[in-house]
Amino acid sequence: MANTGWDEFEIGAMLRTFEGEAGDIAGTLQEDRNYTQNSSFSASVADWRIEKPVFNKDYCIDCQFCWVYCPDISIISRDKKMIGIDMDHCKGCAICVEVCPTNPKSLLMFPEQADEETEIAQWPAKETKEK
Repeated sequence: MANTGWDEFEIGAMLRTFEGEAGDIAGTLQEDRNYTQNSSFSASVADWRIEKPVFNKDYCIDCQFCWVYCPDISIISRDKKMIGIDMDHCKGCAICVEVCPTNPKSLLMFPEQADEETEIAQWPAKETKEK
């Protein structure tokens, strides 16, 4: 099944995420897991995006909301610290931006072709709350 296209599987086919036993998934880094070729981790969905999230670490409070809610496991976190976005697997859904609680948000959506350094340099300022 390794070379079967997504539209060539029989109805009801079971696609396994890992080769053999999954083992200690929670204790194994994502890139060290033994994914099958049919796993969404093995295939890139980057070409689906028309907008991409840009991460500004200066505003991040490491709440991990983006990591918890990302449907594609595209948020890269180490030792409970957000370190970046896996752009091979991010399809641009913007859920990470929606759940980000910081002011301003530490993740914002920009056009796919946008230069990240330029966008970070023009990041919105902190909003002040009226009393």
